[in-house]
Amino acid sequence: MNVQQIKYEIQHIISGKSSASYDALIQTIAGYLRRGTKASPMAQKKHQYKAQETKDLIEFARSNNILIDTIPLHDFVSSGAEQKVYIKDTAHVVKLNDCVYYVSWEDYFYSLLLHNYFFTDTAYEFKGFYLLDDVLHAVVQQPYVKAN
Repeated sequence: MNVQQIKYEIQHIISGKSSASYDALIQTIAGYLRRGTKASPMAQKKHQYKAQETKDLIEFARSNNILIDTIPLHDFVSSGAEQKVYIKDTAHVVKLNDCVYYVSWEDYFYSLLLHNYFFTDTAYEFKGFYLLDDVLHAVVQQPYVKAN
């Protein structure tokens, strides 16, 4: 695959046209956020409006029934700079991300799409949102890979 073709594929993914089933909800939310930024001229400075983006996502999650009530918090595995990881079952882990290392939530969702494009074996499946100590977290599921 040449560089031009990769650029085309990435543009295709970010514009919401990926055909991977696990990307559908991610693309829906990225599109929702993208439409919100187009509606506001002030949205050019995304980092200043992340708090509003978070409020909008909580409302979106509630109205679309994707605000998750429970997470297997007792099955905590580890946390890194970005995510908290929990065992879901023998084949999957659940990861919580509060988007702290992203300028915007929109950027976070684009990073999920790009990860899924480049690393299909460990693709993220977006499950919804979770409020932990009044902080919004994205909830993704990923295949459990046991390290040697």
